[in-house]
Amino acid sequence: MQTKPTQEEQLEGIAFPRDEASGHRSTSEASRTILAAAASGVSSKAADAIRQTRNWRKGYVDHFHRLVELGLGSPEAAVAIARAGLSATRGSFVFHGDDGDLAIDDAMAQPQDELKTLTIDGRSTEGPAPWTVPLNGEQLSGDRLRVQLERWVFRGVMEPSAADALHRCLDNPDWFDLSDRTFTLLGAASEAGPLGWLARWRARLVAVDVPAAGPWNRILQAVREGNGVLYAPIAGGSSLSGGDLLNGWKEGLGANLLTQTPAIARWLASFETSLDIGCLAYLHGEKHTRVSVAMDTIADALQQADPNTSIAYMATPTDSFAVPEAVAKRVMTAWRERSLLAKATQWPMGSHAFAPGITRLYECSNGKRYGIVDSTITQQGPNYALAKRLQQWRATVARADGRNAVMNIAPSTTTRSVVSNPALEAGFAGADLFNVEVFAPETTNALMAALRVHELRNETSASRAGNTLDHPYELFMDNAIHGGLWSVPYLPRTVLPFAAAAGFVRQRLPRRKK
Repeated sequence: MQTKPTQEEQLEGIAFPRDEASGHRSTSEASRTILAAAASGVSSKAADAIRQTRNWRKGYVDHFHRLVELGLGSPEAAVAIARAGLSATRGSFVFHGDDGDLAIDDAMAQPQDELKTLTIDGRSTEGPAPWTVPLNGEQLSGDRLRVQLERWVFRGVMEPSAADALHRCLDNPDWFDLSDRTFTLLGAASEAGPLGWLARWRARLVAVDVPAAGPWNRILQAVREGNGVLYAPIAGGSSLSGGDLLNGWKEGLGANLLTQTPAIARWLASFETSLDIGCLAYLHGEKHTRVSVAMDTIADALQQADPNTSIAYMATPTDSFAVPEAVAKRVMTAWRERSLLAKATQWPMGSHAFAPGITRLYECSNGKRYGIVDSTITQQGPNYALAKRLQQWRATVARADGRNAVMNIAPSTTTRSVVSNPALEAGFAGADLFNVEVFAPETTNALMAALRVHELRNETSASRAGNTLDHPYELFMDNAIHGGLWSVPYLPRTVLPFAAAAGFVRQRLPRRKK
């Protein structure tokens, strides 16, 4: 009789630490420890409050929000929080292998696997594909795209800086010839990622994704249809060639970020050029935190080795962010000036429904004032929140250390991973009731790929370490496409149940025939 594997037998690679009291790997305890460490250098009171929170799944949201507040006190505080959080993460997480748990730094120094490189050229001989944005069955370009960008700004779906950046892309079509760049895509097959566009813009693509048919068949198809070059990892003992993959993925192609972290880092370091790293991988539950730690470990190692290597993330809008004073005032004004009908309808539902989105401004030592938009969706959970905060911290620290770091906020998108949560799917279906626009993956892909090009080509970009920001959090404010979550007068999670209820009804209504 075959017994079910234990948690330890199933576990391999980057792992949460063991809880000293119970001996188990507690995600909640690890998250508490990391957030408390992040807060401790700025506010011992906040650190103590984090440590004393017993029901972490219920209480985590307030603490993630509080860290943003603390970081707004001064630019130095924001960087200190990020450094402490990353240090605590690196010191807590481990690499689990045949010999048990190793410190991550020790594991990175002695990779067990060897990876080789397989090169595949795109078949297209055409120049870079013209940039267009698919929207509602149309391909927008030129003046029609410019008009749509301004509509999104007017409706509060994207910030003016994002529209300005995309207008610059339209003004400079030569920017899209990326034959001079080498992109490393960690989680290359990500549904919201830029793979398809980069493969048509003559880029050199170093792709990392799990050894499986699903992701690699998508990667191979995109590269073959394009005009770029793919560099893919294959197992050290593999004899695969490009011809072997004409009919799709074969065993030996790919590498697992969670379990082969040291080998991937060493393989990427073997490329004799500066890399543009995109951290794109997503996994469900606690694996998302683990893969974020893996990507962070790799990205940090490569930037330490080559300061000209850049890192990039697509931030979720469903998080806590500092926002400019003008944005905060816009939200507060919308709350105060909501209609009498809205006030009358909302009042009987109590203070936990339709709560104001922003209630105050925060004074910073730089003389400016900021607000905080908290669009955290509790259904996504504390593991998701920690994974995304690690990315914010890494971008903050990298830029403070003189390295280029991109953190563009992407709109909520109907990817398979997101709509697999029924509550989120329903909430998205009813989001337009609150003037929030949810994007199709192909629309998000096109917008975010162009923003990535802008960050590389525009010398005044906020992501350039040489360009001064008044506060590190302004990196996240720049070029934000938040889908309208920064414009909602209400705290988003207090209206999500109403959006979800409307969405559930809509999903069950018969579709009209065209």
